[in-house]
Amino acid sequence: MLRIVDVTSETTDDLRCAVPRADFDVDAAMAAVIPVCSAVRDRGVEALREYSEKFDHVVPEHLRVPVEALATAAANLDGTLRRAFSESIRRRRHVCQEAEVEASSQPVEVAGGARVSQRIVPVGRVGLYVPGGFAPLASSVIMNVVPAQEAGVSSIAVASPPQAEFGGLPHPSILALCHLLGVNEVYAVGGAQAIAMFAYGVEGSDEADSCPRVDMVTGPGNIYVVAAKRCLRGTVGIDSEAGPTEIAILADETADPRHIAADLMSQAEHDTLAAAVLVTDSTTLAEAVQRELAPMVSATLHSERIRTSLTSKQSAIVMVRDIDQGLEVVNAYAAEHLEIQTADAAAVAARVWNAGAIFVGPWAPVSLGDYSAGSTHVLPTAGAACHSSGLSVRSFMRAVHVIDYTEDALLELADSVEAFALAENLPGHANAITVRRSR
Repeated sequence: MLRIVDVTSETTDDLRCAVPRADFDVDAAMAAVIPVCSAVRDRGVEALREYSEKFDHVVPEHLRVPVEALATAAANLDGTLRRAFSESIRRRRHVCQEAEVEASSQPVEVAGGARVSQRIVPVGRVGLYVPGGFAPLASSVIMNVVPAQEAGVSSIAVASPPQAEFGGLPHPSILALCHLLGVNEVYAVGGAQAIAMFAYGVEGSDEADSCPRVDMVTGPGNIYVVAAKRCLRGTVGIDSEAGPTEIAILADETADPRHIAADLMSQAEHDTLAAAVLVTDSTTLAEAVQRELAPMVSATLHSERIRTSLTSKQSAIVMVRDIDQGLEVVNAYAAEHLEIQTADAAAVAARVWNAGAIFVGPWAPVSLGDYSAGSTHVLPTAGAACHSSGLSVRSFMRAVHVIDYTEDALLELADSVEAFALAENLPGHANAITVRRSR
């Protein structure tokens, strides 16, 4: 099912392109998205209702979901699912509190009377997008809301597409999680128009059809959501331009082929453009994984979608000489999710520097991270893990330098600053120093 890519004879410079990624042309999608964003900016609620009917085939009674609907959704949750939600929230919040919060730094005295400090402050208001396409990604509510709350964001709004089968409201699981997390500002708006609503703000006849603009938008979405983020970046802050999901697995002969097959299939289930890549030095393992995949895929619900993903160019089994070359491959690929299923997996994982998240050993599958490991599942894709991080508490915080100099401290440095400014042909800058010592 998976094609074989043999890189055993390749050099390090060739490995970055060993596995091509799926075509994900955000620029092409911009042509469709720009008119949507412009219409929301210019016509507000009227445009949102038009696009809701056009794209979601339902027009909610109000853009903002009534608080009572959130409480009802939470009350109607199956007990097992409610416990699963609560435990996922607990673990994600615990990791946020213990591993991600960055405290304000102590002032640094660079000279007598000259102090610079860094104040860490939260974003004031954020809009969190939760997709509702192939699957209602209720887990994204947790992954976006919890770190924003732990960062101290004072105003949080969630948007998710209206669903015809639920009377124009978002999926009940999404509403229930918002209620459990104490988020009462929820909008039944999807797609690019939701990003535009957050970026520009809309004002309806009352609060039920109004949404104040936000400072930052986060959350995954399809190519049109990504294009809207690109279009509106600068008008509003964004987390990233996330592409199709991807999993890479570095494995040797000690790995269980059934585990490998199941994990590759789990991410292929997201999207026909999803990437599933196995990197191994074991021909025996590669053959065993192929044998396990065929019946496993045939027996699952979304078999056609998964088969398309696994047989497309972005998915493959990459054969390497040894685990050292395998590490070169996965570091060059910079996967969103990277599993290490080798002997001494922790030591091998310690040699990985490019990955959105690293899952160590046979008992840490990506699915665990998708829901309840305590880690984030909003991660960089398309190789961006070589320079970007996943969504965390720090994503919702800003560093502000505070400069506090006495008169003597400034005058001690005045000659240097004036000389520097004049060397850049900026005499006005120099003058701002000069006027302070010519009294």
